[in-house]
Amino acid sequence: MPEVKIGRWGKSLAVRVPLDVAKAAGLTEGERVDIEARGGEIVILRSEARRRAREDALAAVAEIIADRGKFSLGGLSVRELRDEGRR
Repeated sequence: MPEVKIGRWGKSLAVRVPLDVAKAAGLTEGERVDIEARGGEIVILRSEARRRAREDALAAVAEIIADRGKFSLGGLSVRELRDEGRR
């Protein structure tokens, strides 16, 4: 893992992404990314990837809702099935 130095870019701090890391991630110059802090760590995500992940999740929810009437629990409750699986 390459170590990089934090620099200054105007009134912001900046991190240079090494070319090999950018290539491995498929990043291109001018591409927009989201950056956030999570538990003291810095996470950089592609804006497009986040949008696509949300769309995929919403499509999966729609599919589950559409298919919910196709399956039967055979008169059992989810709790009964869970308890049976624990035996």
